[in-house]
Amino acid sequence: MENIIFDIKKVKKFFNEHKENELEVIKDLSLQVKENEFLCIVGPSGCGKSTLLRIMAGLESATSGEVIYRGKRHTKPTADIGMVFQSYSLMPWLNVEDNIGLGLKFKNIKENKKRAIVDEYLEIIGLEKFRKSAPHELSGGMQQRVAIARSLANNPDVILMDEPFGALDAYTRIQLQKELLRIWQGHKKTIVFITHSVDEAVYLADRIILLNKNGGEIAVNVDVNIERVRDRTNPKYVELNQKLLNALEDLNKPK
Repeated sequence: MENIIFDIKKVKKFFNEHKENELEVIKDLSLQVKENEFLCIVGPSGCGKSTLLRIMAGLESATSGEVIYRGKRHTKPTADIGMVFQSYSLMPWLNVEDNIGLGLKFKNIKENKKRAIVDEYLEIIGLEKFRKSAPHELSGGMQQRVAIARSLANNPDVILMDEPFGALDAYTRIQLQKELLRIWQGHKKTIVFITHSVDEAVYLADRIILLNKNGGEIAVNVDVNIERVRDRTNPKYVELNQKLLNALEDLNKPK
């Protein structure tokens, strides 16, 4: 039996609850995430994707329902769950190596061990020559590599990623998709990845969930049974991509 990392049970989320402008963002959503799974969540803007991820991270509370993480009720942030945002969220006053090692510093890791871990991830992301550079001296793609390395350096159990490549140009985005897969396959973390791009989801995911437009309910839940490394011209790839695009278009149609 596969290990379940997250068991999300009938989660609801309201903003401005019991007020005139009350908004139900997530409606009775239940979802399980398996250990070492790469899960992508896709859906129209405003369907509750980012809110769901923040609830999973413990950064927001659900209005009702519960999130079970490794068998225990989960309500607050933990070092076992790393988060990567669309904005790079690097500390502008720290250089690259200090940004990567920031979480290790808070965990009081000894200096020689911290240096070894930072060196390892600088090599993984190919930025050894930029270790003393400030964030503003890096391109957007390089900054996002540092943000991913910072999350991985803390050795989390799960990494939650909220459209981390959304602001990047097409070429950089494809390169970072390949790099993320390489890191994931080498370290076998559980990843939950939010994206607006159906193509990105098909390229990355073991499984794809498509949320509907109103109320954040699951409209599609599909396993991606395509061998990696995935070829975007593979007929199976093209067929699944089109199937999900059609489903997304249907969800966006006015009712």
